[in-house]
Amino acid sequence: MYMDKLKRDTIIGLLFVLITGTLAHFLYGWTGKNIVAGLFTPVNESVWEHMKLIFFPMLLFSSVAIFLLKNQYPCISSAFYIGILIGTALIPILFYAYTAILNTNYLFLDIAVFFISAALAFFVSYKLTLSCKGKPYTLLSLLLVGVLFACFLIFTYQPPNVPLFLE
Repeated sequence: MYMDKLKRDTIIGLLFVLITGTLAHFLYGWTGKNIVAGLFTPVNESVWEHMKLIFFPMLLFSSVAIFLLKNQYPCISSAFYIGILIGTALIPILFYAYTAILNTNYLFLDIAVFFISAALAFFVSYKLTLSCKGKPYTLLSLLLVGVLFACFLIFTYQPPNVPLFLE
């Protein structure tokens, strides 16, 4: 069965994010709580820190994909930036939605939230790469990815005192 290159690369990207995001969950502890590792991986069990599990692996993958595929797919940059934002935002949205309904959290549902968020992020990226509907928002979405990047760096060790940042 023939699978187009973009679809294949999207599946590879999703697998990359699922594997590296899962490993990233443990990396801070494995490195003896290395400060630099903590900037890019969760340093605690807050929802905010778990947003890194999609953000940084997808940012890494998309940077390579954009470099390699931008000539063949001129809308891939905006598509990935929007996908990163959506996938990252879905972590707290889905987590707080299911915990509001169930009044508690469950590890298997937390893992499902990660998988669903990553899958939807890549699905959106794939569709927007083909349709180019995100192209007018390239600069805005890149700026928002940059702001989120800076927030992850700043709030890792200086988190605001709001529920999103609490363990």
